[in-house]
Amino acid sequence: MTIITVADAKAHMNITSDADDALITAKIGAAEAWIGQFIGKPLDDAEAFPDGTPEPLKEATRQLVAHLYENREATLVGLNMVDVSPGLFDLMAPYRDWAF
Repeated sequence: MTIITVADAKAHMNITSDADDALITAKIGAAEAWIGQFIGKPLDDAEAFPDGTPEPLKEATRQLVAHLYENREATLVGLNMVDVSPGLFDLMAPYRDWAF
């Protein structure tokens, strides 16, 4: 189960075509898995989030989906790499399970 819909992701990215719906669906799954692993629990965990997934984690998912959609390759040639979503980690930090 995903915490954001394809329509939600497309609205965030200002996409009106249905041509990439399957690709966006895959990006949503990848983003939710990555964020779940980063914070230490699945985003749809009813025990961890009894009131539903918090909005900051949904926004982090939207931002990561947009990043994955716009940057489909892991390497940039001839460009400097910068943090394209500096708020992403700030959105996730309060929900992260820390283990030492």
